Amino acid sequence: MVEAEGVSYTYEGNERKALDKVSLKLGRGRKIAFMGGNGSGKSTFFLCMNGILKPQEGKVLIGGSPVEYTRKGLLEVRQKVGIVFQEPDDQLFSASVFQEISFGILNLGVDEERARNEVEQVIRKLGITPFRDRPAHALSGGQKKLVAIADILVMHPEVLILDEPAASLDPKHRNLVRSIVEGLSEKGMTILMATHDVDYAYAWADEIVLLHEGKVLRQGTPLQVCADERAMEQANLEPPAVMRLYRRLVQRGILSPEEGPPKTIEDLERRI
Repeated sequence: MVEAEGVSYTYEGNERKALDKVSLKLGRGRKIAFMGGNGSGKSTFFLCMNGILKPQEGKVLIGGSPVEYTRKGLLEVRQKVGIVFQEPDDQLFSASVFQEISFGILNLGVDEERARNEVEQVIRKLGITPFRDRPAHALSGGQKKLVAIADILVMHPEVLILDEPAASLDPKHRNLVRSIVEGLSEKGMTILMATHDVDYAYAWADEIVLLHEGKVLRQGTPLQVCADERAMEQANLEPPAVMRLYRRLVQRGILSPEEGPPKTIEDLERRI
């Protein structure tokens, strides 16, 4: 669904490349977690996938077709690939929540009546109705995150990019956002998510991509990536807690290594 071929990008005034010849193939309908330290290239990669940044080397393909950096081409890309920024204030700018969610779909050329119906549906789905007419800047962090997600969902993208979606959220809103994401992936949407939460990525993702200093350090299943101690250490990440606990139990002879590491603490408890 999404492909990068030798993508490089350097920000003005920086000597080091934010992305350095990154090549990735990301399948349709997959849940893919992007991990790595700050400055590893996750956000820059996402901005290139959405057409906000144009690679200085290499190319991006969406659905097998190269991105065209014309007004028409970028509108097509942003209809297919939606991005929710880590900080909602970087995304929200309209006066009211309803106007904010309406902006993107109207910009795609959808007529006002259909756009209004689509906006009403996504407002009900995400539970935004109580603050639909409030100024976006007056909302809480969790409410802003929901509006930012609604901004994208109303355009029915095929790919949803989430840059640290749980950042700065309380447990209630964190669980709500994760529930929404899980529902979207169950319907076949391709989800690309940057996260520092190794435990969540290990349990949630179909695939993990480790980035380090603008390069792909490792790509594979959560088990393959998290079991690669050298790559995890280089990316400044610890293995998930369930894997560390499983290894201790194997060392003590409580569990057999033949079954392999479980995905969740609940899975581990059932084995003990």
